Amino acid sequence: MTDLATRAPIRSAPRTLTEAPPRPGSRAPARCLWCGRELAGATGVGRRRRYCAQACRQRAYENRNALERGALPPDAVVLTAQERDDLADRLYQVRCAAEDVATALAESAPQSALESLVGDVLAAARSAERLR
Repeated sequence: MTDLATRAPIRSAPRTLTEAPPRPGSRAPARCLWCGRELAGATGVGRRRRYCAQACRQRAYENRNALERGALPPDAVVLTAQERDDLADRLYQVRCAAEDVATALAESAPQSALESLVGDVLAAARSAERLR
């Protein structure tokens, strides 16, 4: 659809900031609006995917309905007990890896050992970074 006066394409504004589609030509991969996982590349015609799985779509629906009922504050994050436990485990792994680095520094460990431990901390932090 184009504006007849300027022949420029008319673009509708996104409903929320989190639902903004990527700009045409941008190289950033599309991400699931619920869990943040990278979405598979779009092929064919039709709407772009917003969620990576039906479970994410359902969680988003439940969260929207809870917000509309006033049961949750707008900045609340809804996790299942399993997701909460998984996140707690990943955070524990980060803490243990950081303690290993601190112990190695106190014992004047060689640089190669420290590099390995720092790699472990980074891997644990990247894992803990995922909320779901």
